[in-house]
Amino acid sequence: MPYTVITTSLPEVLILEPKVFGDDRGFFFESFNQRDFEQATGLREIFVQDNHSKSVKNVLRGLHYQIQCPQGKLVRVVQGTVFDVAVDLRRSSNNFGQWVGVELSADNKRQLWLPKGFAHGFVVISDSAEFLYKTTDYWYPEHERSLLWNDKQVDIAWPIVDPPILADKDKNAVPLSKAEYFS
Repeated sequence: MPYTVITTSLPEVLILEPKVFGDDRGFFFESFNQRDFEQATGLREIFVQDNHSKSVKNVLRGLHYQIQCPQGKLVRVVQGTVFDVAVDLRRSSNNFGQWVGVELSADNKRQLWLPKGFAHGFVVISDSAEFLYKTTDYWYPEHERSLLWNDKQVDIAWPIVDPPILADKDKNAVPLSKAEYFS
């Protein structure tokens, strides 16, 4: 099996550790294979869009979600290190409002699966980071929402000391008590 699957405190959010083949020349691993993803996770997802971002240290992107046309995301880091976070926004879930955070890096090559119904964000903890997303639906800016990154009700333990660098949409994000969420 090319992946080891690790469950998190939010059972639907999964860490995938790929099998990496390395020697003194470098390394090789299969970063995605539809058949193996389905076999390892039991999920049958179709990915329709790939995104690639680069950010400098202390950039915090998120917590984003689409209230209509929600996206499942398979994410990984190809340069640097981030602290990646998922927040359950499914009102019917026993874990509504809870979060899980995972360090993703070019070194550990971990991937994180975030299903539909979760807000997603990350903060760069290295000098810079390049981040890849595979999504199960397209980006629709009119449906995008932002959950406040430092909402006291969610209480994410971000591993940062300095104030994060935020986009305007993240500065103007709403707390969980005012957020639109999934049923």
